[in-house]
Amino acid sequence: GQLVESGGGSVQTGGSLTLSCAISRDIYDGNACMAWFRQTPFKEREAVAAINNDGRSENYGDPVQGRFTISQGNAKNTLYLQMNNLQVEDTGIYYCAAAQHFCMADWQITAWYNYWGQGTQVTVSS
Repeated sequence: GQLVESGGGSVQTGGSLTLSCAISRDIYDGNACMAWFRQTPFKEREAVAAINNDGRSENYGDPVQGRFTISQGNAKNTLYLQMNNLQVEDTGIYYCAAAQHFCMADWQITAWYNYWGQGTQVTVSS
């Protein structure tokens, strides 16, 4: 399976970005929990948001609740993360991830995810 992120970049505080993740067919053909994680040099990889690939059951980490929106494309082969009101602390490398089952209650645990993209950099400056 392959996941390829795009859409990262540099924005100022309060700005918006939309990340995309292209999903290979062997992943989206079955049940999957699709997620976004992020990592900075000083923190462990942090769960941002997750959604079942049937478009249901959105989950968000507390720091992004109300600002970020995760969604699945109609064809199930693309995952999106709409990020609004970006803050400096949102800076990091954002990774797309896939687990070969629907999202669990502990969706934030990295060990659930079988596939990871290469990451895309998001930089927010004040």
